[in-house]
Amino acid sequence: MEKKADIRVLPPGLKNQIAAGEVVERPSSVVKELVENSLDAGAMRVDVTVEKGGQSLILVQDNGWGVDPEQLNLAVTRHATSKITGFDDLASISSFGFRGEALPSIASVSRFTMTSCHQGSDEAAFIEVRGGEVASEGPAALASGTRVEVRDLFSNTPARLKFLKTEATENKRCQDTLMRISLAHLQSAFSLTMGGREAFRLPAGQDLATRLQTFWPPAVCEGLRPFDYEREDYRAHGVAGSPATAQGRGDRILLYVNGRPVQDKMMLSAVRQAYRGMLISREYPQIVLFLELPNNEVDVNVHPAKMEVRFLEESRVFSVIRGGIMQAINSMNDGPSEEPTFSGSAASSMSEYHRPESGGSALPTKRAHRPSGSSDGPKFSSYREFQSEYNPPKDIPLPVPPPSGMRHGGRDEFPGDDDSLLEARGTMPSVSPSREAVLQGTDYTYLGQVADTYLVVRQGNALVLIDQHAAHERVLLAAMREERTRGDSQPLAIPLEITLHTSQVDVLQNLWEELGAMGFKMSMDGPTKVQIRGIPPTLDTGKAREYITDALAEKVRTMDDLWTMMSCKTAIKAGQPLAVDEALALLDVWLKTPEREYCPHGRPVVLKWNPLDLEKLFKRK
Repeated sequence: MEKKADIRVLPPGLKNQIAAGEVVERPSSVVKELVENSLDAGAMRVDVTVEKGGQSLILVQDNGWGVDPEQLNLAVTRHATSKITGFDDLASISSFGFRGEALPSIASVSRFTMTSCHQGSDEAAFIEVRGGEVASEGPAALASGTRVEVRDLFSNTPARLKFLKTEATENKRCQDTLMRISLAHLQSAFSLTMGGREAFRLPAGQDLATRLQTFWPPAVCEGLRPFDYEREDYRAHGVAGSPATAQGRGDRILLYVNGRPVQDKMMLSAVRQAYRGMLISREYPQIVLFLELPNNEVDVNVHPAKMEVRFLEESRVFSVIRGGIMQAINSMNDGPSEEPTFSGSAASSMSEYHRPESGGSALPTKRAHRPSGSSDGPKFSSYREFQSEYNPPKDIPLPVPPPSGMRHGGRDEFPGDDDSLLEARGTMPSVSPSREAVLQGTDYTYLGQVADTYLVVRQGNALVLIDQHAAHERVLLAAMREERTRGDSQPLAIPLEITLHTSQVDVLQNLWEELGAMGFKMSMDGPTKVQIRGIPPTLDTGKAREYITDALAEKVRTMDDLWTMMSCKTAIKAGQPLAVDEALALLDVWLKTPEREYCPHGRPVVLKWNPLDLEKLFKRK
């Protein structure tokens, strides 16, 4: 039988290499630790040189206050640090490094040389470490600050060496690391040289937008908007990108806590929540977010490389981040300064619409023919006013395409132009596109419809295409958020019966109140069967069943998810012809809708080309 090994204390070199496995994952980790040491030492300039992806050489030189020659040996001793002195300091850490692990860990897996000139000293000193053991030390020549050289990284740990990627990949990671640090320290200058070539040089005192232009393309930087949101002693500030420039990777979401680059799922969730409804699931915005809060309310000592943090008040952090980003997103809305209204003949045609008291869709449906020019167009100050003015009765559906052969010349043709037949079909004759169709108070002019799906609009000198389904979805969602908790319902002559799987019973119970607030009147008929006796006015029976089925399949989790699904099923569809008056009504209320640039699922509602864009498309420029 094999004898069990005795418990023994590990030798210092092995302990340092084990620590290095946690702190020094790759060359970029070395860059991070050394540059953060420089900043902790008050450096206003940090120059970094990398050769062969950092494997051959990493050199970091700063103009900080340096290390006393008598303490150089302590600097490469594990758990020796000047940044904390007692237990109380751990509860309020303000420096980047504090464990005293970085330098001895790096020195244990490389050929390490550190030269430093202590502030006020006439002479510099150096220390050289090989495999975790001090090889030599003594006086050196250096005007000020500290210079650290790390050569042959992982040469004595080949198992770590084989996991390094290509030189180009490791260079890129080193560049990204220094970039992230530089964005949080605009008061300091930074430079990076890789393979003998200068990758970038950043002067001290730049603003965030200017510094970002070194790293991000102009199209992204032009869409960035600043934000600065404070709540009590929590502050979120930085820049957020336009949803239009979103990308398929999240590598341009940069998060900081008290100046420290971090990776935090809760912070990322707050960012995604702020962009909710503007991005599809596979898209990521560009954002640089700085969160500032009291040091004693965040724990940075939960990860060896200090990349993860833990918050005392997560809900407050979430709220502040979301509020800050929403501030930037709201500043991106460049809509008209005045409330849009109909004018001219467009206003006249809109006066022909019936104004019922309640219920229904957010698009008007014609009820009786009146001569054009009979009244001035109304103004809408809210979604509630729009709904009360232009929702059709429950028995009148949204406009539907006329049968083949009954539409030509831009008009819906019916024998004798019979109003009763129009009323029964829920459609109307189109106003000729040649008529003036301007939205007063704006520079929007409606030109027509393409493919029975896209509304063509002139905005000043720009050409605009608007997806009618996506625009109507956004309008409906906004209206539901304001109105749909009243529980308006239309009764069903024959109740809908849905048999539930046992797993769906709890799902339905969790959604019961929300569904009731939307207009679903339900009762349980036994333990696994639900009867639906009333449905929201905007849904027909088939759509109501489909809606409940999707809800039971847990395709929704919140009230807003329910509204989003309902707005999609209720909105006018692609391929559905709209009369001019209907298109104008949709445009009018859409222009007053928050977050109107994107549908609830994150797809764009509007595309726009200015004259320069058009010239480029036609290769005139």
